[in-house]
Amino acid sequence: MSSSLNKYPHFELLEIEPELNLKFKKYKALSPLRKGDVAPALTFANDFNAWRQFLNGAGNNIHLSARQLLSKPLVISFYSHHWKNEGLDFITRLSEINTGIKANGGNHLVITEGRSSELEKAAWDNNLTLNFYFDATGKLAEAFGVFDVNSPVWERFSGIDAHVPFLANFVVTPYNQVVFSHSNWNADQPLQTGELLDAVYKASVDLNARKSA
Repeated sequence: MSSSLNKYPHFELLEIEPELNLKFKKYKALSPLRKGDVAPALTFANDFNAWRQFLNGAGNNIHLSARQLLSKPLVISFYSHHWKNEGLDFITRLSEINTGIKANGGNHLVITEGRSSELEKAAWDNNLTLNFYFDATGKLAEAFGVFDVNSPVWERFSGIDAHVPFLANFVVTPYNQVVFSHSNWNADQPLQTGELLDAVYKASVDLNARKSA
C-alpha cells in the first residue's frame, strides 16, 4: 500500500501568493427624508409611457406635470409589486384613502419601478383608483432616501429578490417641505392614515392662507 505522504507534491508556505485584489462591497445606510426636511425638486418624464392611471381598476394612460401635482400638497408613495402581499396591502390601503387625500386638499402619486402585468392585475382585482409614475432608474426613490443599489432591501427583509425601494409615504408641500414621512423600514410602526390625512389638510390650509395673504 502506497503512503499518503507521497500523494501530493511538496511545497513551501512562502510559495503561496496572497490575493490583494479583493473588492469590498460598498454599503450605504438608507436614510429616508423626515418631517421638516426639504424635498428634492421633482421632475417627471414627458412621456405617456411613464404614467398609468387606474379608475376602479380600469387602466388608461395619463400625463401629469410637476406643476400640476405640486399645485397642492402632494402625497408621494413608493411601491413595488416585488413586496408581494405586503405591497398589495399597501396600495389597497392607499386606494382607500385616495378620495380622502383629495377631499383634504391634496394630490397623490404612486411611484414604482415600471409597468408590469402584476400591477395591472393588482389594480383590476382590487378595484384600485390611483395614479402611477414609473421611475425605472430609481432616481426619485434614491432622492427620497428609500432606495440605493448599495443597500438592497433583501439584506433586511426576507422574500425580496430584486432591487426595489421600500414602501414609503411622504407629504410634500408646494414649497418642497416634507410635512409627513413614513416607511416600512421599521415594521413595528404601521402607517397611521389619520396622521397622513391630517398632514395633507394642514398643508392645504397653510397654502391657502399664503395665497390669500
